[in-house]
Amino acid sequence: MPQECMASGSDASSLAEIKQMSGRRIENGRKREGLTQSMLAKRVGLGVSWIREIESGNPKTKIDDHLRCSAALRISPSYIFIPLLFTVHGLRFAPQLLAGNLFELERRWLQFIVDQNIADMRKTLFDGGSDDLLAEQR
Repeated sequence: MPQECMASGSDASSLAEIKQMSGRRIENGRKREGLTQSMLAKRVGLGVSWIREIESGNPKTKIDDHLRCSAALRISPSYIFIPLLFTVHGLRFAPQLLAGNLFELERRWLQFIVDQNIADMRKTLFDGGSDDLLAEQR
C-alpha cells in the first residue's frame, strides 16, 4: 500500500507540507541547472504535466517521484527524510533546519548509524551474545 494512502489526519497534512517543500526545492534545482520541465521529465521518465504537479507540491504526487527528481538533479534526499523522521516521532519540523548543504550532515549521520550498529554487534558478540549464537548453530 503506498505511503500516501496510509497517511491520515495530521500525518497527511505533514506529508502534504513535505511535498510542498520538495516541489519548491526541485523547481529551484531544475532552474539552477538550466533545465526545462520537459528536459527534467525526460531525464526521470515522467510526463511534463507530472513534473508540474510535483513542482507545485500537489499532495497526490508520490514521494518516490520526488526522490527520482531529486536524484536526477543531485539534490540530497534529506530534505524529504528529515521532515519524515520528525513526523514519525511526533515532532514539529522547522523548515529552517534544511538550510544549506546537507551532505556533511548526511555523512555524519551515516557514520553515526554505522558506529552504532558496529557497537551493537560487538556488544552482542562479546557480552554473552556469542553464547546465543553458538546455541542457534547447534
